[in-house]
Amino acid sequence: MSTIAVLIPCFNEAETIGKVVRDYRAALPNADIYVFDNNSTDKTGELAEKAGAVVRHEYRQGKGNVIRSMFREVNADCYLMTDGDDTYPAENAPELVRMILEKKADMVNGDRLSSTYFQENKRPFHNFGNRMVRGLINRIFGTNVRDIMTGYRAFSPGFVKNFPILSHGFEIETEMTIFAVERNFVIREIPVAYRDRPSGSVSKLNTCSDGLKVLRTILRLFQEYRPFAFFGILALLFLLAAILCMVPVLREYFTTGLVPRFPTLIVGTSLGICSLLSFFSGVILSVIVKQRSQATELLMNLYLEVNRHGKER
Repeated sequence: MSTIAVLIPCFNEAETIGKVVRDYRAALPNADIYVFDNNSTDKTGELAEKAGAVVRHEYRQGKGNVIRSMFREVNADCYLMTDGDDTYPAENAPELVRMILEKKADMVNGDRLSSTYFQENKRPFHNFGNRMVRGLINRIFGTNVRDIMTGYRAFSPGFVKNFPILSHGFEIETEMTIFAVERNFVIREIPVAYRDRPSGSVSKLNTCSDGLKVLRTILRLFQEYRPFAFFGILALLFLLAAILCMVPVLREYFTTGLVPRFPTLIVGTSLGICSLLSFFSGVILSVIVKQRSQATELLMNLYLEVNRHGKER
């Protein structure tokens, strides 16, 4: 029989965690429900345990740190991750899980943005941020994921055990999506109804600071996964700046045979050198990224083979 793990990262969700655990217990009666308490100062852990969840603690603050511990400590045939704030309906959980267990996907996203998110969410900057992040990632990485930052997802063991978690906070969802796209995992999306937090439940997401972290993460992953494009853009910018500096210098030289603007010549030459360095950095790093992708693929195949033999025994 396939094992299912429901993973719920929590920080001060005493208002809702009991209901969330009971809802997912009803939707997935055979699943093991894990609540990872991230230094809550209310009764989140106590109420989760009372509702029937296995409660574990992560003392490093941040959602990325919680998910790192979840993925390392829990073993299952399917992982369903949701939030403890009762914003994601448990009714969709069986469908997300089914697609993983039937091997139709490596990651299934609960797509809020194609459903009720923009009507239910009362924070306009969050709406704007979700649209902006979706547009940036789909354009940069050439994909068409509808909900980049959803916290409602199902994963295969192959994804969970091979995903290198580098982020510490809420930017982890963006990192998951980009990793799945770049490593050619099969991504599916199911529209899910989203409801805003109930009265008394407070969001831990800071629009400005966490939004900047997400943008930094996108820039970092763009550099890491698409170095030729990233450094190619830098090379082009340096080249254009070098041309702007050198045009008047060359014009005067061909007119008078003199170079009176030595500082401009030095700056233009330096910018040209920077352009060449950026271009060749992109070329070299793109080869390294390709080799890293090949190594990751081999490790994943090895993990799946070992896992298959373990089940046969």
